Amino acid sequence: MKKYLISIITVLAVLAVTRGAFAQEKEPPGQKVLQQRENMRQRIQDMSPAEREKFRAEIDTRRKNFMNLSEEEKEKFRTEMQQRFGGRISLSREQQLKAISAIEKQVAKLKAAVLSIGDSDRGQFRDLSEEERTKLREKMAKAARERMTAIRAIEQQLAKLRGPGRPQQRPERLDRPQRQRPSRDTQSSAKRAPQFELNSFDGKTVSLSDYRGKIVVLEWFNMECPFSRYHYETKNTMAELANKYKSKNVVWFAVNSTNHTTPKANKTFTDKRKLPFPILDDRSGKVGRAYGAKTTPHVFVINPRGRIVYDGAIDDSPLGKKKEGVVNYVDNVLAELTTGKTVSISNTKPYGCTVKYANK
Repeated sequence: MKKYLISIITVLAVLAVTRGAFAQEKEPPGQKVLQQRENMRQRIQDMSPAEREKFRAEIDTRRKNFMNLSEEEKEKFRTEMQQRFGGRISLSREQQLKAISAIEKQVAKLKAAVLSIGDSDRGQFRDLSEEERTKLREKMAKAARERMTAIRAIEQQLAKLRGPGRPQQRPERLDRPQRQRPSRDTQSSAKRAPQFELNSFDGKTVSLSDYRGKIVVLEWFNMECPFSRYHYETKNTMAELANKYKSKNVVWFAVNSTNHTTPKANKTFTDKRKLPFPILDDRSGKVGRAYGAKTTPHVFVINPRGRIVYDGAIDDSPLGKKKEGVVNYVDNVLAELTTGKTVSISNTKPYGCTVKYANK
């Protein structure tokens, strides 16, 4: 039928309006369509103002004619276009516009969720009262849920627009050489830190997910162990490091997995030493076993992406056996992370007392 034999120019114009998805079988994804669109843009640029206006009027008329076709006629047209160009239009114009409208609404929700939590909220977390912290945690959790819901909804609508069989990656630009992606550093392939939620011995709740985007230090601790006591009594290693990096997006937690320890003993220890971080209650040993904590002290450093980038000893001087040239591994790791460098030493052998886990 002649009315279906629309010229290539008209086809491309309809494609520009409907943004139909055409899969390429024999050519690199999107290259044929991109070349056709480039030819169209060049042709329009070469027109005089009068010719351009006439062309737009003609395209508008043809587009209206297309919209006035019956569903059967539209389907025949789509089939013809698929045979001619090796692709398919999976959605009608109305369906695509509806999907785009849904995406716009979800983008607005996504933006609102991101803006609802500011850097100042995270930065002043430690300075808030427990009630204010609880409210902020709830606010952050709600924002995270809304953000993920919006992202999933956007992905669903994009999948509809993409159509069946269409590759997700963007086609290579014809006028720009493809850029090489940088190789992934060792930190991106590190083990993901197991999630947990523990109560501190002073009655607060700590959830690792609340500290996404921050550097988290987990130090396995036992006040009865001489190796731990050395860093709190003879030296003030842990508190000094926590204070040193407190303003550099670093949070520190001591974790006590000693099965027979008591809340009173831990709270007394915290108050007496005026520790700048809480001691978390893991008497069940669930979190310690998940991380593979072996000794006290045993330190794990988690980067802002939630990966364990250091696992090992606090330093290379158990009980101060080295008088000079002591290497504090954790200090070095934090210095590298807070200055954007790659962690140079990601694993050492932890020393100290064995963690006194409860019997399974």
